Amino acid sequence: MAKATSTLPQMDLFQRAVCEVYSEAGESPVANDALYAAVQSKLGLSDAAMAERTPIGRAGAPRSLIKRKIRWAQQSARALGLVERTGTRGEWRLRRRTGDMGQVAGAGTALLAFSTKLGLAIWARCESVFPHLREQIACCLTSPPYLLARQRAYAGPGTEQEYIEFIVRALEPVVRQLLPGGSIALNITNDAFESGMPTRSLYRERLVLALCSELGLHKADELVWHKISAAPGPYQWASRTRQQLNAAYEPIYIFTPDPKAWFADNRRVLEPHTPAQKRLIARGGEARSGVFSDGAYRVKPGSFGNPTVGRIPRNVWSVGHRDRASIAMNAFAKANGLQPHGAPMPYVIAERLVRYLTRVDDLVVDLFGGRLTTAAAAEANGRRWLVTEQIWDHLVSGATRFGKAIANGESNIQVDTNGSVML
Repeated sequence: MAKATSTLPQMDLFQRAVCEVYSEAGESPVANDALYAAVQSKLGLSDAAMAERTPIGRAGAPRSLIKRKIRWAQQSARALGLVERTGTRGEWRLRRRTGDMGQVAGAGTALLAFSTKLGLAIWARCESVFPHLREQIACCLTSPPYLLARQRAYAGPGTEQEYIEFIVRALEPVVRQLLPGGSIALNITNDAFESGMPTRSLYRERLVLALCSELGLHKADELVWHKISAAPGPYQWASRTRQQLNAAYEPIYIFTPDPKAWFADNRRVLEPHTPAQKRLIARGGEARSGVFSDGAYRVKPGSFGNPTVGRIPRNVWSVGHRDRASIAMNAFAKANGLQPHGAPMPYVIAERLVRYLTRVDDLVVDLFGGRLTTAAAAEANGRRWLVTEQIWDHLVSGATRFGKAIANGESNIQVDTNGSVML
């Protein structure tokens, strides 16, 4: 796939490098000399460039312009509430938070939190980045803020119409860059009710219609995520009035702009055959004949006997919320005074969708990065990725799952002096 350049607003070259250094250091302090050396390495600056001095001010005192830019970037990060002094002269670290809310990216802010050879994690609102992206996208796999009656820290617009417009606006620039055979995979809540009533909102149906009519998408499928670890609820309508059953699933809608070109492939997510199916194949298939459901299904001798690599998964996935990475990230957030992310998409679901909907080296994006689950799934399966997240604390916690990948450098990411990003 041809590479393309996208200019990200307000992504100063030195700001990106400085923020990346502090992100990689975690809670460890970074001395200024170490910061200079790390930024020099990241930007490929020569020793001669670092040592060069230029007369500054009325006195004409010789100063390093490069180190000056690094210090300005450091002060910018401090003004944004990202870093703080340690108490030791010349040492800084990521800011430790004591409140419930992490630092939220302002309108137009777009700073690189960290990168790997395959991807970029950007501290920004999605609308600050994706309208400027010129790379073709193979898949957008995202779980946006849910439509909730009582807003949480991560929640989006409250009314149904506002929420639908919010999702359509967010996805519009992604759809413009989506490959004809690409996919949008959207995980949203099913548990939205009409105000004061035990009847479910039709916002899901209205959202699907809006995405298809306004953005030209086609609904390819509606996966059911059966949440085997879901807490009982909705409390008001199931436990108090007893009118509803306990809810235990969420939909994952899959869209494509061109069904005929759609390159999803279930052979990338085949499951092992059951022991019973293996025995059936071994004996050459069915020995009986039969007609079922008024002729809709027919069985004849030899049916289901062809040897195959595996079975095609069904579109109902029973998966719990918890995994080791999520537990580790929550522990890291708690230990460092960061705001935890309370509504994760399970890694198993993200990993299956990435393999099902994309090919190696395809670009996968996530507008609402959260715990960076989509990014982690893309990284593990050789897909390039680009993720935005507006809450800095989530990026700091999410970076812990990329430790080795971050340490291995960013040879597939090229940044020029104008702040352009080559994917």
